[in-house]
Amino acid sequence: MVKHVRSIYPSVTYPCHTTMVTGVYPNKHGVISNFDWKTSMETLPWTWFHSYVKAEDIFTAAKRAGYSTAAVFWPVTACHPDIDSLIAEYWTQNKEETLREAFTRAGSDEAMLQVIERNQNLLVERTHPMCDEFLVSCACDIIREKKPDLLMLHPANIDGYRHESGLFNNKVTRGIEETDRFIGMIMDAVKKAGFAECVNLVLTSDHGQLEIKRTVNLNVLFVDAGLLRTDNQGKIVEWDVYCLSNGLSALVYLKDPANKMLYQKIQSLLYKWRDEGVYGIGEVMTENEAEEREHLGGDFSFVIETDGYTSFGQSTLRPLVSDCDLSDYRYGNATHGHLPEKGPQPFFVAKGPDFKDGVILDSARLVDQAPTYAKILGCDLPDTDGQPMTELIKYAGAR
Repeated sequence: MVKHVRSIYPSVTYPCHTTMVTGVYPNKHGVISNFDWKTSMETLPWTWFHSYVKAEDIFTAAKRAGYSTAAVFWPVTACHPDIDSLIAEYWTQNKEETLREAFTRAGSDEAMLQVIERNQNLLVERTHPMCDEFLVSCACDIIREKKPDLLMLHPANIDGYRHESGLFNNKVTRGIEETDRFIGMIMDAVKKAGFAECVNLVLTSDHGQLEIKRTVNLNVLFVDAGLLRTDNQGKIVEWDVYCLSNGLSALVYLKDPANKMLYQKIQSLLYKWRDEGVYGIGEVMTENEAEEREHLGGDFSFVIETDGYTSFGQSTLRPLVSDCDLSDYRYGNATHGHLPEKGPQPFFVAKGPDFKDGVILDSARLVDQAPTYAKILGCDLPDTDGQPMTELIKYAGAR
């Protein structure tokens, strides 16, 4: 096992899970938020689809090596061409849409659509643990029916409980108990499929969280400064700058990053607000500084990091400061997106014929996970930022 796994920046689900399967940082795989930001859209779409990913992942490497692959609710896998049995993390997009319509769009084939429909009575969309019951039951069906060589799934019940109620409490304890039951369901399916003696099971997490006290909507300040123009409902009419929330961090975009006067004006404002100490800004990094320090790069100009108890919103309407809001994970009683060294850390626990018993490492990195899977499978995953955790591996490449 690994006690402390250093996550990536921003420590939010979709960038983290993309790193977990590619072994590279966001500046290479290209997923830097859960959301696909477009100023023309009132509701931002999530980065559901694999087309956002710019790096090769373990699914492609395994498929090329002749393995069968599966994923259930693994983020940013919709329409992944190298996942044989695919139920991507995705939802119906309106009340009229059926699950069949939604998951067909997300790349599920007829066999997976039948699995989805067989288990749909367990699904309450966007609600934990009900959606987790659904996805674990779907994964068990896939194990029994398809016997994939590689399966990755993403339940998020503990994450959801922490957003709702904070880091350590009875709900989180209940989430741990649910996870234990989920593992039991999976291993029972493995036994019924007839390959319990050769399965490797990994239990890991992608990021920690911090408890927060408030949300600050920095776009309100940009409106006040005349740098964002909106109508009476807060819809953007014209913009020079925009703050996209990643929870405990935020990406600041400029319409014209090459405009040096605008760049310097925004930079001065961000430094001023940081130094005043009342807007929740603990650090301000330029894109170049974020790239050098945390391997975070993209078409944004600045990154804002929390003071440790403030989440960043993206509303253009007052109030500037709002209380916790359980309708959005970024603004709940606890959230993430912060620098990866802060707060409780992710972990990595593995057991199976290819892992050594009793080995405990104090630390590793999220980028080390995909190379470790590739080493065990004996497949080639080139150009990773991480390294295989060879101290944990017994029979590298013996599958």
